[in-house]
Amino acid sequence: MATLADVLDPTGRSAVRSVSNTRAPRRADLAGARIGLLENTKHNAALLLDEIGGLLERDRGAVTVLRRTKTAFALPMPQEQLDELVRECDVVLVGVGDCGSCSAAAVADGIALERAGVPTAVICSDAFTTTASAMAEVQGDPGYAYLTTPHPVAVLAPEAVAERAVQLAPQVVGTVTADGATAPREQAS
Repeated sequence: MATLADVLDPTGRSAVRSVSNTRAPRRADLAGARIGLLENTKHNAALLLDEIGGLLERDRGAVTVLRRTKTAFALPMPQEQLDELVRECDVVLVGVGDCGSCSAAAVADGIALERAGVPTAVICSDAFTTTASAMAEVQGDPGYAYLTTPHPVAVLAPEAVAERAVQLAPQVVGTVTADGATAPREQAS
């Protein structure tokens, strides 16, 4: 018989976990921080993450060191990818959750990275907060802070993606640094 975790976690890999705080320790700022970009193959995800990464390099002194693509947008990242991001990055950006299953998987990835000690900013479109929040609950962190941007992202022209990146960059900084210690879950742009 299906349980709540089977219904909410499309991978069938997790059981509802006890509530825990998964936030990794935050950096004071992003100067010299090695940034990882984990995109999920959704249209415009790589472009949006690249734009944000470029802004963090230019405006915050970060160094974008690792760009990775998930092999399946609706599944959590493979363990090898998690291990590499943890080993090589100080901060990771994950996105873009622009559908139900990819939003849930993006949140699962963010929580896995946070539990491994890497501050992470997960970006989902605002139409899928229900599935993103449900996955956070299944993962045992119902208060997990992820960012939202207006839906849809996939159909945006490159100029509109760049504009979204400008809107999201300060929220990303607030999420992964000590300044964002009380960042709300949904910071719509």
